[in-house]
Amino acid sequence: MSGARRRRAWWARWWVIGPAAVFALYLLATGASGSPDGQADAATSAPPSRSATPAASASPTPSPTLAVTDAGQGTALEAALALPVAAQSSSSDYRRDYFGDGWIDVDANGCDTRNDILARDLDVSEMRGVCTVMHGVLDDPYTGSVIDWDKSDATAVQIDHVVALSNAWSTGASEWDFATRVAFANDPLNLLAVDGPTNASKSDDDASEWLPVADFRCDYVARQVAVKSKYGLWVTSAEQEAMTRVLDGCQGLLLPDYGDQPTTAANLGGQTDPMLETAAAVTGAAVTATAPAPAETTTAPAPAETTQALDPDYGTCKEAIAHDAGPYVQGVDPEYAWYTDRDHDGVVCER
Repeated sequence: MSGARRRRAWWARWWVIGPAAVFALYLLATGASGSPDGQADAATSAPPSRSATPAASASPTPSPTLAVTDAGQGTALEAALALPVAAQSSSSDYRRDYFGDGWIDVDANGCDTRNDILARDLDVSEMRGVCTVMHGVLDDPYTGSVIDWDKSDATAVQIDHVVALSNAWSTGASEWDFATRVAFANDPLNLLAVDGPTNASKSDDDASEWLPVADFRCDYVARQVAVKSKYGLWVTSAEQEAMTRVLDGCQGLLLPDYGDQPTTAANLGGQTDPMLETAAAVTGAAVTATAPAPAETTTAPAPAETTQALDPDYGTCKEAIAHDAGPYVQGVDPEYAWYTDRDHDGVVCER
């Protein structure tokens, strides 16, 4: 057979055998994959499927002093809506010392709560010993201003109870035991170092009556909600409305973490519940009123006591200082009781 005929015969056989061989190879390949049309390969290479539940929207960057939880604790708005609503009870019988007399070292770290919060919130540049903050700079969250603070002007920066003690008293705290009240008054969740005059103007207002600058309102109200949630306090309808109005604009801000401090203080600073002392005094007065008077005895007159003249009551520390009066120390100077110790450090009218 000539070379030309052999080549034609080879090509003729190819046109018969080739397509069949290709089809067989195709079947082998698809059969090994276990599914037609390459579906198994596509499933293997596809990215993991996403949950049908949409992801929570990103929350705003929290303030340096505001920790946030993971989404498992929910948003501040959800928590605000879940707070019990009731009218405020009377605060006429409220006393500051019902929450402890001054700042107490509830965490037993050797430093009182005021200095703990100053050390947390200020950029501290000078300390005296381990605990006492002497100088530092505060980025004030309530006004947005920067305060170069020195202890010589102590009241320029004060420690604010985000939920005021008297507000807590009239929304549930009057039913607490002393250890819970002390824990509340010294809980870092409820405390912020802030501009002193602004703190004074806030007083014991709730969110329906006072709010800080706009940039801090989301974090401020979220913190108030966390405090009331942690301690089981209620809100008024006006307060809840104000809270939800602010938090509606906070892009899913998460509820702040409650922190490590328990709601019952283990260290009471050696103090006893003044409410019990008040009750005992009332009971004792009633007993004394009904008891027979003791027989009179004649005793020699006591020597006259020498008393130190008191300063006039100037009405405000500003006036007292202007008259070169003060400072007055709690338990030492009777004049202390005439003025408001807004930073609760046991001293009023500091110069």
